[in-house]
Amino acid sequence: MHEKNDFKLVIIGGGEDKKEDMVILKEVVKLAGGKEAKIGIVTTATKLPQEVGQEYENIFKALGAKEINTINICGRKPSEIHGNLERIMDYTCLFFVGGDQLRISSIIGGTDFHDLIHRFCSEGRVIAGTSAGASMMSEIMIVEGEDQEAPTRCTIKLAPGMGLIKGVVIDQHFNQRGRIGRLFAGVAQNPNIIGIGIDEDTAIVVDSNEKFVVIGNGVVTVVDGKEIEYTNISEQHPNEPLALTNVRVHILPEQYGYNLVDKTAIFI
Repeated sequence: MHEKNDFKLVIIGGGEDKKEDMVILKEVVKLAGGKEAKIGIVTTATKLPQEVGQEYENIFKALGAKEINTINICGRKPSEIHGNLERIMDYTCLFFVGGDQLRISSIIGGTDFHDLIHRFCSEGRVIAGTSAGASMMSEIMIVEGEDQEAPTRCTIKLAPGMGLIKGVVIDQHFNQRGRIGRLFAGVAQNPNIIGIGIDEDTAIVVDSNEKFVVIGNGVVTVVDGKEIEYTNISEQHPNEPLALTNVRVHILPEQYGYNLVDKTAIFI
């Protein structure tokens, strides 16, 4: 990550509780300032921006946020109108909804809004994202892959993300959709990165010290490929099984965390 003030990234694995305890969404409001929270809901990932934006507006209003507005950027041209985007710096949190993460990167990537998101983060504000809004946080993101499959060379397709957190690749709806195979494949292709798989109704809260804590009802799976001894990823024919040895894996529920610098698990 670049040098930043005391920012927070809330990276949600999708399927967060929106009706009962709402632990994760309450944490978003708390980090964004509680009763003073001003939240912009970015609906770029979804094809139903009005409906999804209104749903989150209602939720955050019920949770006590001061101001909530939907920011519907659905094409690259609106992302380039810098003057109209400056008002976004009035928010304390930007919340990216789910949908298709490739919509986020292809519509926002390289635009004024992309630059503004990094500035927003560098000034110590909160950026949260669920599902596709989680995957887009990293420099490299998984945009396609087979669920419930053993890892193979062709298990996944990768694309550039928004680069808010470096040195990781993030997958969501993780255990619910059986995505361990595609995360292993991602790490095999990029053994210098940490693979992070986040369950539904589960999130990691990442701080400026490059540490995260887990909140929610599921687990976070961390795959560290730095000490991989052997992989056949470069010799495989398409769809052949992946070989991968000496991979370190951590399974982290709530009250645990991870140090992305030291690559060690933490008990909170």
